[in-house]
Amino acid sequence: MGMYLNPGNAGFQSIRKTIYIDKSELIAKINQTIGTKDKLTCVSRPRRFGKSFATQMLCAYYDKTCNSLDLFSDLKIAKDSTFEQYRNRYHVIYLDVTWFISTGGNIKNTVFYLQEQVLHELYMIYPFIHKETSFPVALAKIAEKTGDKFIIIIDEWDALFREAKEDIKLQKEYIQLLRGLFKSHQTDKMLEAAYMTGILPIKKYGTQSALTDFQEYTMLQPKILAEYTGFTEAEVSKLCRKYQLDFEQAKRWYDGYSFSKIKSIYNPNSIMQAVKSGEFANYWTETETYESLKVYIEINLDGIKEALMQMLGGNKCKIDTGTFQNDMTTIKSRDDVFTLLVHLGYLAYDGQEKAVYIPNMEIRQEFIRAIKAGRHTEIAKLIAASDVLLQDTLLMESQRVADKIAYIHQISVAPNFYNNEQALRSVIRFAYICCIDEFKEIQELPSGHGYADIVYLPKKNSSMPILVIELKWNQKPNSAIQQIKEKNYPQIFEGYGSDILLVGISYDEKTKKHECVIEKMIL
Repeated sequence: MGMYLNPGNAGFQSIRKTIYIDKSELIAKINQTIGTKDKLTCVSRPRRFGKSFATQMLCAYYDKTCNSLDLFSDLKIAKDSTFEQYRNRYHVIYLDVTWFISTGGNIKNTVFYLQEQVLHELYMIYPFIHKETSFPVALAKIAEKTGDKFIIIIDEWDALFREAKEDIKLQKEYIQLLRGLFKSHQTDKMLEAAYMTGILPIKKYGTQSALTDFQEYTMLQPKILAEYTGFTEAEVSKLCRKYQLDFEQAKRWYDGYSFSKIKSIYNPNSIMQAVKSGEFANYWTETETYESLKVYIEINLDGIKEALMQMLGGNKCKIDTGTFQNDMTTIKSRDDVFTLLVHLGYLAYDGQEKAVYIPNMEIRQEFIRAIKAGRHTEIAKLIAASDVLLQDTLLMESQRVADKIAYIHQISVAPNFYNNEQALRSVIRFAYICCIDEFKEIQELPSGHGYADIVYLPKKNSSMPILVIELKWNQKPNSAIQQIKEKNYPQIFEGYGSDILLVGISYDEKTKKHECVIEKMIL
């Protein structure tokens, strides 16, 4: 048992001693690939989405130098037909690339240092490789002489691309090492399987992947591994019941990642932090500063600012993910920025609509933090103004509401496009952008004898009133209130359990003035 060759099961033992969500069926998926042409698996996930937990689990399961039966006997994988067939049957080589970066002295020596360290451990078992300086060549000679094959598990495989962004020479040296392991005529002879995990998908050169034989599972296309991306709704619901947490709050804070077959995936680290502390909070900031996010949103390519404003308001933004080169340096467009932010976990991706969006309250707070600390002053002003506007609305301060909407109009929408009721609707939605945390926005809600322009419906367990907003162009706001009452828009909310604020907002094209009237209705 060594640090890299056959590391044992101590890591997974530690994991099992904490609150543990059973993701062991991932092993069955990997077992299906052993010895096949699909033996190479690369999984990319955001930071703190359980990637290292998975690698520790796989090491514990495959490592032939330990007996991990007791660690897995009560888990789902124990019921799988392949459980005993592959359990503790292989030589495992475990590589944490961040470890080699931090312990190798100069980052430029990382590839050399990695090979040196692994070769040293291999030499202890296979002394006939003593003259070798190449890790792949050593494995090939071992396989040729002994018939032994290996399972290679690499954690943070992309760390060099993230921490040595500009060192193209080092990146190419690293890629050549990986090619020697995974893209050579010796690969089938020396490897039974490989599992790589990191934040970024495999690096592209032009339109071609450097390691084309890998089966990739990403935040854009998790495919059959979608349920292992994070926690599922059923898993979170069970945790909330067990530890007496409000499930709806958990959903608001940490849900929002959605895939074709798994509609709700939660941030696993944030859920576990909430369980341990008993509080819902922004745990993202404790694992990663907003600095990296700020850098990318300040690159105002192709209207990033406007798109962010839309997404902060709860809308989606269509993107083309195909141009992204799977690195952090060749960012050439808004699409590249947003695709990178999907891989970093800051945005979620809707594969059907080909669009990105802010997944939950936790991430939304990160965006707001980054914006307030950055150069996008218009967005920062909008967010601050929206917070005040909502409070004024709740206090029924009609004049202050009208004044704040006028201010938001000035900073968010060009005057030459402000020429009809639809444009007014756009301004109002921007104005109430902060409502996304406490309310669900519904446009043109069928109710009574017509359609309410905009309704902000409080989310469950919220003490907020329902906001029914009616808009008028070149009319008085009283006519908006009258229309709400005459067409009986509020009737749909009977039994909802909240007060209702009727908000009439108008704009006069000649005077360039906004007016507002607010009334309270109790059902």
